[in-house]
Amino acid sequence: MTVDEVPNPKRGRNPFARLRPSASQSASSAAILLMTSSLLSGVLGLVRTKYINYIFGAGPETDAYNAAFQLPEMISYFLVGGVASISLVTILNRYRAQGDDEGADRSLSIVLNAMIVVLILSILVAEVVAPYYTSFFFSGFGPREAALCTTLTRLLLPAQLFFFVGGVIGSRLVVRKIFLYQAINPLIYNTGIILGAVFLHRQFGIYSLAIGVLAGVILGPTTMNLFGALQSGFRYHPILNLRHPAFLEWLRLTFPLMVGVSLVTADSWILTHFASSSTGGITLLKNAKNLFTAPMGILGQAAGAASLPFFSALFSQGRHREFGTAVNRAVSRVLAASLLMGAWMIALATPLVDLFRGGVFTAADTQAMTLYFTVFAVSISFWAVQGLYARGFYAAGDTVTPAITGWIVTLISIPVYRVLFHASGLTGLAIASDIGIVLQTLTLAVLIQRKRLVSFAGLEIGEVAKALAAALVSWAGAAAVVRYVPHPHTHTADFLIIAAASLAWCVLAVAILLLTRSSFIRQLQSRF
Repeated sequence: MTVDEVPNPKRGRNPFARLRPSASQSASSAAILLMTSSLLSGVLGLVRTKYINYIFGAGPETDAYNAAFQLPEMISYFLVGGVASISLVTILNRYRAQGDDEGADRSLSIVLNAMIVVLILSILVAEVVAPYYTSFFFSGFGPREAALCTTLTRLLLPAQLFFFVGGVIGSRLVVRKIFLYQAINPLIYNTGIILGAVFLHRQFGIYSLAIGVLAGVILGPTTMNLFGALQSGFRYHPILNLRHPAFLEWLRLTFPLMVGVSLVTADSWILTHFASSSTGGITLLKNAKNLFTAPMGILGQAAGAASLPFFSALFSQGRHREFGTAVNRAVSRVLAASLLMGAWMIALATPLVDLFRGGVFTAADTQAMTLYFTVFAVSISFWAVQGLYARGFYAAGDTVTPAITGWIVTLISIPVYRVLFHASGLTGLAIASDIGIVLQTLTLAVLIQRKRLVSFAGLEIGEVAKALAAALVSWAGAAAVVRYVPHPHTHTADFLIIAAASLAWCVLAVAILLLTRSSFIRQLQSRF
C-alpha cells in the first residue's frame, strides 16, 4: 500500500508462495497479510471480550483486571520506548544494506542482553511498589478492588519481558520483510487468553485471564519470533557491551521514545484513571475501545507496521522524494479507507454492540457501551493516519519530534479530559479522547511537512473527497436499515441486521466511488 515494487514476472503463479515461513513480502502483500491478521486477531479479541463479559460482566473484578495492565505497560513504554523494535529496524536496515548480517546479529544481541537486565530489575522493583501505584493512580477503587488489582498487576508484570524479547527478535524478521510470524503472534496471544478463561475460570476466577496472558505472550511473540529468526539464520551473541556503537545509537534513537509520552498510549492511562471512580466504567470504556480498535487496527496499525521497513529503506537509500510520495500515498489510501470504515461502524453501532449482551453483561451495559463506541468511531481516521506520520519520522531517524509532540499534546489534553469527565462523565472522556487524537494527528502532519520530509501537495485530496462522499451516502443507507427494518433483540437478529446493513453500506459506497470515478476500488483490486 505504500511502495510500488518492480514488476516480477513470476508473481502470481503461486498465490500461497508468500505464506512460506521464510518468504519475504512486498509492501502490498505485507499490508494485506497484516490486515488479514489484524482482522482475525480483532475477531478473536472480540470473542475474548464477549466471553469475559459473559462470565464476569462490567463490575469491580473486570475493572481491576483491565487496570492491572497499566503499570506493566508503563514500564514497557518508558524503559524500551514501547516500540523498541522500530528504532532497531532503522539500525538493522543499514547493516542489511551493507551485507553485514553478522554485525546485525551482534548489535541485536547486545541491545537484547542489556535491556533484559534492565527490565528484570525494573519488574522486581515494580512488584514491590505495585500496591502504592494502584492506591495512587486508581484512587476510585475500594479496598478489595485495589487489592485484586495489585495482585493481578504482579502476575502481569513478567509478560512485558517476553513482549520485549519477542519484539526485538522480530525486528530481524521485519528487516528481511518476513511478516508471517508477526501476523500469527496476535492470534496466539488472544487464543491464550480465551483458553485461559475457558478452562481455568472455575478454579481461578478472574486470575485465569492473567494466566492466559502469560501463556499467550510466551507461546506467541516470544517463541514464534525466536523460531522464525533462527530459521532465517539468526546467531545469538551472549555479549553485554553498553559502549558498543550500535547500542549507543539504539539508545539515542529510543531514548526520546522512552521519555516521550504519546497520547496514543497515554489515552488509555487517562481514561482508566478517571473511570476508576465509576464502577464498571473502566470495563465499559475498554470494551468500546476494543471494538473500535478491531477495524482501526486493520487500517492504521497493519498499514503502519507494513510500511515502516519500506519507508526506512527509501530514506536510508537517499530516495527522499520517493519517501515523501510513499508516505503521502499510504496516508491518502488509509484515510479514504478509514472514512468508509468509520461510516460502517457508526451506522451499525447498535447491533454490533448488542452482540456483547448476555450472561452478567446487561442491556444497560450494552446501551452505555454503544454510546462510547459511537463516539470513539468518529475519530477512526485520525487514529489510523497518525501512526503513518509517526512512522515517517521514525524511518527518517527522527524520534525526538514525535516524542516532544506527544508530551505537549498529552499535557494540553489532560485538562480537557478532566473538564469533560466532570461535565459529562464517561461520555465526556470518550469525547476528550477524540479531541486529543485529532490534535495529535494534525500536529504530526504539520511538523512532518515543516521538516520537509513530506509535502501536503502530494496528498490525493480528490480521492479522499470521493471517499468522504461515499462514506456519507453509505452511512445514511446503512443507518436507515438498522433504524427502520424491524427485528427482535436476539443475537441471530443482530447478525441478520448487520449483514443487511453491511450490504447496503457496501453497495452504496461502491456505487458512489464508481460514479465519481474514484481509483480506490481499482487500487484495492490491483493490490489483492
